[in-house]
Amino acid sequence: MDPGNDSTVTEFILTGLTDQPEFQLPLLLLFLAIYMVTVVGNLGMIILVSLSSNLQTPMYYFLCSLSFIDLCQSTIITPKMLVNFVTEKNIISYPECMTQLYFFVIFAIAECHMLAAMAYDRYVAICSPLLYNVIMSSHVCFLLTMGVYIWSIIGSSVHTGFVLRLSFCKTNVVNHYFCDLLPLFGISCSSTYINELILLIMSAFNIMIPSLTILSSYIFILSSILRIRSTEGRSKAFSTCSSHIAAVTIFFGSLTVIYLQPSSVNSMGQGKISSVFYTIIVPMLNPLIYSLRNKDVNLALKKILESRKCS
Repeated sequence: MDPGNDSTVTEFILTGLTDQPEFQLPLLLLFLAIYMVTVVGNLGMIILVSLSSNLQTPMYYFLCSLSFIDLCQSTIITPKMLVNFVTEKNIISYPECMTQLYFFVIFAIAECHMLAAMAYDRYVAICSPLLYNVIMSSHVCFLLTMGVYIWSIIGSSVHTGFVLRLSFCKTNVVNHYFCDLLPLFGISCSSTYINELILLIMSAFNIMIPSLTILSSYIFILSSILRIRSTEGRSKAFSTCSSHIAAVTIFFGSLTVIYLQPSSVNSMGQGKISSVFYTIIVPMLNPLIYSLRNKDVNLALKKILESRKCS
């Protein structure tokens, strides 16, 4: 499509992950399976926390919020991507593209700060256990969660508002599998200097501040773990922390590769691969990493399943 200089784009074509026909079916099956695991894992966590009285604690309150964010993030991105594997052209209208962008940014920012809130919760639980119920009261947890969502909506509104001011008259082909900021900047015929500056500033804030919060929390947590006399207890604590740190590293690492690199260094191919991690892989892994080896979760699940059998 070549709209010309005097016309504006009313729809976009998403190129998807690959244009190789032989990879379309295997990728479709792979990402469909990942999406199903993501939905079952995160929706299951939300339902489990809601139904189990044993899980009505700040830790699981934040886990439930994280599962909601991951479920929404994956649902915004994955179904549209799956369509690209079975259609010749994956067309998305301009309003749909802006809507996808708006909600994607909301939940991307929300996940950054929710992970930081979770790390702070674990820090208080391990380093100040006697004051835990006072510091992490239900009121404080609610305020933290609302703060995360309010800031996410503000950030997304700023980004989307500035994208809406851009003109797209060169081409309508977006070299990505969803409507993201940088691919849209690349096809704009308007100046994107302000957009890129805002993206760099807000990305630095939304990535660096939570990262430093998480890093500081885990430094104190690990120092407390080292004081545990029991070798078994210390080993178990290290195992749990290492899995959490791995999930956080994958998420923030992939975001950093895309949004904190100079545009001259960042390539769309590299961006697609990195995007797969934080939009598709991490939402699947989070409920598994944070819950699979958790005794409280396993016990709550067992009780619910047993009560279902009895009824």
